[in-house]
Amino acid sequence: MSYLNTWPLVWGFLHGPGRGRFDFRFDSPAQCARALAEGEADIGLAPCAEIDRLGLSFLPDVGIACTGPVRSILLISKRPFDAIRTLAADSSSRTSVALARILLSERYECFPDVVSRRPDLEEMMAESDAALIIGDPALRIRREDLAWQSLDLGEEWVRWTGLPMVFAVWCGKDGALTDEAREAFVDSYRWGAAHTEQIVAHARSERGFPEDIARDYVTHRISYELTDRHREGLNLFRTKVRALDLCPSRRAV
Repeated sequence: MSYLNTWPLVWGFLHGPGRGRFDFRFDSPAQCARALAEGEADIGLAPCAEIDRLGLSFLPDVGIACTGPVRSILLISKRPFDAIRTLAADSSSRTSVALARILLSERYECFPDVVSRRPDLEEMMAESDAALIIGDPALRIRREDLAWQSLDLGEEWVRWTGLPMVFAVWCGKDGALTDEAREAFVDSYRWGAAHTEQIVAHARSERGFPEDIARDYVTHRISYELTDRHREGLNLFRTKVRALDLCPSRRAV
């Protein structure tokens, strides 16, 4: 994936001992899932909502997760959360859209119509009751400056379930995720974790993020090493996504 939150996972492949071990392409989460489904990639960091739909296997040790406020998955609304009728969603990640629908339905008994839009907050709010902004665009938003109310969906999930939220994991078809690959991806992350200041400096120079925001994000907001509790949270989310997929109405269009 092309978002800042993935950099620690691939830093060892891009700048460390694993450099040159894999051929990388960076894209949106949805395009990563599509590349896996169509055989364009052997392994991809795919949204967790795609695991069962695409019949993927995944590595259990590292991924993109949170255990509290994540900052980069924001639902912003000009109406009370239980009265949202239309939700404009940056649908580049199916996990984020599914998470929004699950939390709105089960926490607020709200079932909005979901429309896909590019991540421009002003445009989204001009035509819909609420907007779902994810990834780097969400990380650039200062919630305290918003004219509307907002929810951090990572925080909402953890508060509701008592479990971590896992957004994405390394996935592949059967045969791709060997023990050797598993070790390589864990080693790449550990290299990245040991070189956080390099990542922070690149986030400032290449993405324009203030260093304090980038550092806080990759060291405190995102958790990368997955524990049994993370995997329990992932299993619960997958169960709810499967139930969601059985509902024929109000899918994103």
